[in-house]
Amino acid sequence: MTRSRTNRTYWAAGTAVVLAALFAAGATFATADGSGSGNAGGSAASGAPALYSPDAGFARDMSVHHQQAVEMSFIVRDRTQDEPVRGLAYDIANTQANQRGMLLGWLDLWGLPKVVADEPPMSWMEMGSTGSMGSMGSMGSMDHSAGHGEAATKPGALMPGMATKEELDQLRTSSGRDAEVLYLQLMTEHHKGGVAMAQGCAKQCRTPAERALAQGMVEAQQSEMKLMADMLKERGAAPRP
Repeated sequence: MTRSRTNRTYWAAGTAVVLAALFAAGATFATADGSGSGNAGGSAASGAPALYSPDAGFARDMSVHHQQAVEMSFIVRDRTQDEPVRGLAYDIANTQANQRGMLLGWLDLWGLPKVVADEPPMSWMEMGSTGSMGSMGSMGSMDHSAGHGEAATKPGALMPGMATKEELDQLRTSSGRDAEVLYLQLMTEHHKGGVAMAQGCAKQCRTPAERALAQGMVEAQQSEMKLMADMLKERGAAPRP
């Protein structure tokens, strides 16, 4: 693949991310001012999502997931001078930081906590759309290592797709091509986990604006994964199996 074709793919992916973020921002405004349809979750009085609902669980989990993507992106910007990788890292950091702000803002709007001590990561994906723990009993014994699309939780990682502390340390001590390849591989895995989670919200969440944001994440991150596969190939590498 030529450099010009890769650049065109990069800008197409970046455009998709920006459009998704703008659409989600508009949906957020509609939800916040009460003009959204259905169960918009604009406030506790207007029928906010329940504590253990998919809407709330997705907002909490994706906020954590996004935070690590932002962290990895800032790390690699300091470890390489390669402009395509630095540009991609900036775009991911900027977009996911903004989306994280939307998710945390919704939790505030709904009067819900950002952290729930007895809620294992991604447990909301097992609940369907009931928004209740129901008869599932203790969620702490559930195995989240599989069953979320193509993503799986690595030993030492909090959620599917997330990097371990050791992998983050390796990224911090790498430089040049090694840092670029490792970042692209880790971010590809990260996006796989993020896409699986966002697909879950797109199907299960009841808040229209949140479903729209989740679907935008799916489309943008799938586009970025294709771009990162091309960038890895240019560097004589490939996504991890």
